[in-house]
Amino acid sequence: MAIERTFLMIKPGSVERGLVGEVIGRFEKKGLKIVALKLAQPTRALMEKHYEEHREKDFFEGLISYATSGPALSLVIEGEDAIKAARKIAGATDPKEAESGTIRGDYALDVRRNVIHTSDSKEAAEREIALHFENSFLTKHVSQEDKSAVLAL
Repeated sequence: MAIERTFLMIKPGSVERGLVGEVIGRFEKKGLKIVALKLAQPTRALMEKHYEEHREKDFFEGLISYATSGPALSLVIEGEDAIKAARKIAGATDPKEAESGTIRGDYALDVRRNVIHTSDSKEAAEREIALHFENSFLTKHVSQEDKSAVLAL
């Protein structure tokens, strides 16, 4: 087991539904530590880079539209096997397949309007953290440029 960091995004529909505290609490209760978070409305350009591997799939446009439809909470969490732990807490991507007790099993309404994104590998986590957080941000620098609410813990 290794201490690692991973990326999470609580998507716009979840922020709108008031699920932020419940979702964050599940990770904290498992002993995962929040090391950075940012509340902002993602831009189309950012989300197109984030979901680049899905560009040619039929659901890409809907995914981008949903991800940019309102404020989302981006987080970096840290802990033992954080990537695997976060994926387990989040549950299967399709809420019909997600177990009760997981975030998606309890709160997701539709696979296209999912509650949360979690990185699926170390490489994805590193790429997604770099996309959503500047390295300087992770050393407690608050970007005045994007004017979003940010906090480094």
